[in-house]
Amino acid sequence: MKVPFTTYEETYGRFRWELPAVFNYGRDVVDDWAARTPDRLCLVWQDDAGSERRFTWAEMSALTNRFANVLTRAGIGKGDRVLVMLPRIPSWQIALVGCTKVGAIPIPCIEMLTEKDVEYRVRHAGAVGAVTTAESAAKFKDADRLKLRLAVGGAPGWTEFAAALEAESDTFTCPDIAIEDPAIIYYTSGSTGLPKGVTHSARGLYTWRISGWYWQDFRPDDLVWCTADTGWSKAGTTILFAPWSCGSTVFFYNGRFDPKERLRLIEKLGVTLFCAAATEFRHLINADFSAIDLSKLRLAVSSGEMVNPEVVRRWEEVTGRKLVEAYGQTETLMTIANNERAPRKAGSMGRPLPGTAVAILDDDNAPLPPGEVGQLAILLPNPQLMLGYWNEPERTAATRATHDGVSYFLTGDRASRDADGFVTYEGRTDDIISSAGYRIGPLEVENALVEHPAVLESAAVPAPDPERGEIVKAYVVLRPGFTPSPDLVKDIQEHVKRMTAPYKYPRAIEFIAELPKTASGKILRRVLKAQSANAANTSGR
Repeated sequence: MKVPFTTYEETYGRFRWELPAVFNYGRDVVDDWAARTPDRLCLVWQDDAGSERRFTWAEMSALTNRFANVLTRAGIGKGDRVLVMLPRIPSWQIALVGCTKVGAIPIPCIEMLTEKDVEYRVRHAGAVGAVTTAESAAKFKDADRLKLRLAVGGAPGWTEFAAALEAESDTFTCPDIAIEDPAIIYYTSGSTGLPKGVTHSARGLYTWRISGWYWQDFRPDDLVWCTADTGWSKAGTTILFAPWSCGSTVFFYNGRFDPKERLRLIEKLGVTLFCAAATEFRHLINADFSAIDLSKLRLAVSSGEMVNPEVVRRWEEVTGRKLVEAYGQTETLMTIANNERAPRKAGSMGRPLPGTAVAILDDDNAPLPPGEVGQLAILLPNPQLMLGYWNEPERTAATRATHDGVSYFLTGDRASRDADGFVTYEGRTDDIISSAGYRIGPLEVENALVEHPAVLESAAVPAPDPERGEIVKAYVVLRPGFTPSPDLVKDIQEHVKRMTAPYKYPRAIEFIAELPKTASGKILRRVLKAQSANAANTSGR
């Protein structure tokens, strides 16, 4: 299946998909590496207080076996959903891999979720188990309905995580998992409605290695550091499923962002591959590199939002190491990427990864010629594609289209492709706001806004921002008796932080007399979006 990279054209042309009939990630990756190289490190963890733990493949195999036995004892098995809401600590890897060993379906979640967010995910997915921290256990309403409640550090009514593992055997016989069996669910924002449960099968976990081969070029002697949050599929790309499939060691850091500390750790530990969001690179290029030795670093990568070409140029100038971007979605995994050994074009996301074919479609889903802007689509079938949105067949069907007998997955992103096959991102076709790598649905923000006593109506749109790419801007119509003021802006912002995940709060609020609407009363977000962009351009002059 793996074709050694020579030139892009040759590698792409020779690649063919070869999928196994069954794939149990815990057994066929973690246990396999443990059998072959038991004493080699798979995980190095540190926090900003100076604590450190190191895990060999043999130790990780045993710990994940213990977790699998914990699940089995609780009556959790194949197809059962388990919500995993943990920070960047080793318990996260242990829980996710342990779930794959029994065939349970983990639901990774960021810690910033509110009680309301957690309740929706538990209810919507029908979760029967949860793993979290002592601090976050209180966010689980009616937790006693869950078969399994594990808390790192312990919590009232919850079993302490480490104690539960200690009580179990470190051997476990993993069942076969069919390649099409559901294997993981990631919740992601949509432009309308509540978050969608993107469901990947075992083939998704298997095919994550493709980006590991042809984008990051993971190797067994690599030490990989990806700074993504544990609730995002990006963590699967560069923290767990892809690097471990390739035998790489992962560095996992639980600490706040500090450019100087980032560089110090890269040097001290000998990180060979560093992955971060564009926002981080914007800060890192302004750091002092004069006393930093990055000789062991061979590559930097980024995805989730476009890295400005000037940031790429500056990073490569000061470090002497390439920074290569890639494009993917929670629904599709990584599909378009640059490669350090192939030509690149400034501002382009790259070219389709081996095994993926793309097209740019017009409004009738007909392919457009090179140079034209349209919706980016992925030709089907493609084994990297999700099974669908959990329990939402209509939403899933809306992502498919057929034209002249060719089937496509519609990404919802606008793009163009030149004659050489390089794809350039041109924006969203819907109202999703992409801020510092986070996808934010406007409806989630608006639902929180209107629960504030001063807000009559609201609309959330993206506003250009040099730091985060985009920020959430809210246009607010006040109820009678309320007057616009800086204090009211702050109060509304703090309210939204309490009502939903804090990263979704509007960093800019503008009070207006009325919202633009269609004749049927639908908010015209595109009008406000254009107004927001124009205001940003005007202020930047």
